[in-house]
Amino acid sequence: MATDHVHAFESGAVPQRFCLVLVKPSHYDDDGYVIQWLRSPIPSNSLASLYGLAKDCAERRILGDDVAIDIHTFDETNTRIRPDRLAAMIEEAGAGMVMLAGVQSNQFPRALDLAKPLRERGIQVGIGGFHVSGVLAMLNGVDADLDRAKAMGVSLFAGEAEGRLEETLRDAHAGALKPLYNYMDDLPGIEGTPIPLMAAERAQRTAGRTTSFDAGRGCPYQCSFCTIINVQGRKSRRRSPDDIEHIVRVNYAQGLRSFFITDDNFARNKDWEAILDRIIYLREVEKFNLGFIIQVDTLCHKLPNFIEKAARAGVRRVFIGLENINPDNLLGAKKRQNKITEYRTMLLAWKKAGVITYAGYILGFPGDTYESIMHDIDVIKRELPVDLLEFFYLTPLPGSEDHLKLQRVGAWLDPDLNKYDLNHICTPHQKMSREDWDRAYKDAWQRYYTIDHIETILRRVASTKANASNALFLISWFTGSINIEHIHPLESGFLRRRYRLDRRPGLPIEPAWLFYPKYYASVASRLVRWGALYLKLRRIYLRIKKDPQRYAYTDLAMTPVMDNELETHELFNTGAAQAYVARAKHIKDAQDGHLHEPALVVAALVEAAE
Repeated sequence: MATDHVHAFESGAVPQRFCLVLVKPSHYDDDGYVIQWLRSPIPSNSLASLYGLAKDCAERRILGDDVAIDIHTFDETNTRIRPDRLAAMIEEAGAGMVMLAGVQSNQFPRALDLAKPLRERGIQVGIGGFHVSGVLAMLNGVDADLDRAKAMGVSLFAGEAEGRLEETLRDAHAGALKPLYNYMDDLPGIEGTPIPLMAAERAQRTAGRTTSFDAGRGCPYQCSFCTIINVQGRKSRRRSPDDIEHIVRVNYAQGLRSFFITDDNFARNKDWEAILDRIIYLREVEKFNLGFIIQVDTLCHKLPNFIEKAARAGVRRVFIGLENINPDNLLGAKKRQNKITEYRTMLLAWKKAGVITYAGYILGFPGDTYESIMHDIDVIKRELPVDLLEFFYLTPLPGSEDHLKLQRVGAWLDPDLNKYDLNHICTPHQKMSREDWDRAYKDAWQRYYTIDHIETILRRVASTKANASNALFLISWFTGSINIEHIHPLESGFLRRRYRLDRRPGLPIEPAWLFYPKYYASVASRLVRWGALYLKLRRIYLRIKKDPQRYAYTDLAMTPVMDNELETHELFNTGAAQAYVARAKHIKDAQDGHLHEPALVVAALVEAAE
């Protein structure tokens, strides 16, 4: 395995060595094999952040002037992890530990399977990330899988590592790791702290040589399905514009030019404008060739100049938490910030800026049925100019309010954390059978990504002079991931890797004579299907590209927003939508002074604030 090394010791001294191994685990597919690729998708910011902090600890010689800290980083989504080799590295150094970083709930079973052979050889292991932090924050640490970790002698880390990693490393160097490091009640400021850093060698294993960083943490909203607010808090903590410029310059110097800003909602970062201005200067004055992917909410267009400056700064793609078009579903999930009356305005603003939009869409809110989901997808295709739609099951993630409520009432929750990846059913639905909910999820992908609608998406992109070839690549990736790899696009990558012995414990290890022919035949078959898919879609793209009228294309979704859309758009024709629009008008009238009863004005303004 390739490694990154950082050494820190006094010149002329014979150093001791402390081997720190940082691993971001993957998780298992439905056949029990680790999800891993030759080139994986979005890189782990947790891994980058922890590496930056560890590098700073090494440079400051926090274990003493005569102790060299060797740091090795691995992302299991693109690198095979062999626990025996990790153990040998630490044993050869004479001291060290393995930190399993950024572990989400669906990755926790795999993390424990990596930790078990390490602990059996006496290697110190720590696990941190959203699962540990969420369970500590919402469930007081009561969790069967956390109990398994404790029984193995694994140390658990809840909270964030800025200013705290030193304590863990010193304890590990002394061979005295604590069972639990809980900093959930003391989230640190991140301005001026060591920057997230991914060595170029690691980033080269991701699609597009992309790296990641967080400009801020925390979210002010209260979405009941979200773990961010309970793990990172609702108060915004930000890196300074100087920090962000430093991050970009350091990474650019090592040849990395594509960045994913992992903030759950970059538009709510109070320093967004100063940050974008710095990046615009780098692009337009110093001629840095930079590209960014960001995540925003559905009201980002309300911020003056936000979308225009984001495009100038090199934002090429944007993730939007659309989640649903039914106001009752949004209200029930406490996602009050999503206003369906703003969806078209927001999406058209991104279209005008030439930025490709992804929208997350959750299936399985209490009011959903198979028929209502299919209807809503048809409405989106016809009336909303969104490019890529990605579907998720409504999942009660440990650390979310939804999970806590279901646990308190004794609802059935799937005990297998590996399924808590938003792509599996983890609890019963109120209206749909398990079969109907599963059918709705599978049919949603097929209903949105029809050949006809793919052509519509490409025509919309081309009509705005945006990067239609990039849209072609992304649409191919999404449809191929679902139909060929049978894996969610956000977990997909290039060239699936499977190792015969890396199968989930409890499942049989296939004999070599069966496994390898089947695996190589599968790889060959999928590559052929990928090629056929891309060529099929590329023919559509080339036909559009050669069309002299491509810039004149329009449809219902691409028409400017009009005052009479309540009558012309089916988006507003449901009872829930009409009730929502009536409430919105009531609030606007109150704010404009058209309602003179003080109690009505106050009530309307309170509703608006919520």
